Amino acid sequence: MELNTISQSDFTKLADVIWFKGANSVPNYMRDSGMVKEVAISEHTGNTRAFSEIDSNEYLAYKSEGDQASRGTIQQGYTNTMTSYRVAENIGITYEMRTQNKYPEVVAKLLNGGRKGPNRIDIDLSHRIGFGTATFYTDMDGRTISLVTGASTSQQLFDTDHPLASGATTYRNRLANNPRLSKGALEGMERLVAEETYNHLGEQMVAPFDILFTTADPNTVNAAKQLLKSSSDPDAAHSGVINPYSGSYKHVILPRISYTAAGVRDTDKRYYWGIASSQLSNFYLGIWEAPHMIAPTANSNGEDVQTDDWEYRVRAGYGITIVTGQWIKFSSGDGAA
Repeated sequence: MELNTISQSDFTKLADVIWFKGANSVPNYMRDSGMVKEVAISEHTGNTRAFSEIDSNEYLAYKSEGDQASRGTIQQGYTNTMTSYRVAENIGITYEMRTQNKYPEVVAKLLNGGRKGPNRIDIDLSHRIGFGTATFYTDMDGRTISLVTGASTSQQLFDTDHPLASGATTYRNRLANNPRLSKGALEGMERLVAEETYNHLGEQMVAPFDILFTTADPNTVNAAKQLLKSSSDPDAAHSGVINPYSGSYKHVILPRISYTAAGVRDTDKRYYWGIASSQLSNFYLGIWEAPHMIAPTANSNGEDVQTDDWEYRVRAGYGITIVTGQWIKFSSGDGAA
């Protein structure tokens, strides 16, 4: 994009123009949800990182007098490899625009590319959930993004028969019949936690699921608020009734999980919701190059010697991977079996 006096004539016209501030994008809800574990990657250490699971048995064994203690059992789970990639944008501004415009604060607003890097990271993270019913999706740049969880499973994140690394046991993390969020549906999710959460030795795990996530759909958001925050008047006829969900979950609204790859609202994903464990999560974001803007200065290599244009460069480099689906339970909310 080039800022010049032809395409942006209002900046330099003689008549005064009254400007109002344009809208900024929403905060980075997915990155800050508690579901994503962020890892800083040092320079000169390669462009990939492998993330692998390791489990041990849950319980000690009985030891009789004088006998040797039993050996603990270790089982490696699945491994996924994260590969880094860069995102970038250049914004050019002509000499005439820099020296003749009357509204420097508006130019500063247009050059506020610093938000775009975090926004891109957040939508890429969100698509890992929003497209979690498939094994891949095509992103806004036309790249094919694999969503397979566990290098040996060839399965999408949300499924009904995830295999463990050992034995014949499988588990599901997609709620049967995919109901919309309600008290009964949440109890169904909690049954998945109680009955379908295993380590790779096939042992049932007891772990806290502390996050309730939804899209920004008002009905779904309000249903979550009613479930988590409703309370009764102690002087009312139903006094003494306690809300069992009070304090059980942190409700996080993830607007971008219901977007298309291009960043447009997808109504088919309107009612997506689920619960997740911040403790068990293996959803990783690796930061090779934190989002930043490189601003030019006069007579620097950011100034074109032929045109006197300045180039503002916005850059970021990162990778994303999800190893398996034990840590998250999901419903598409569309009633599909």
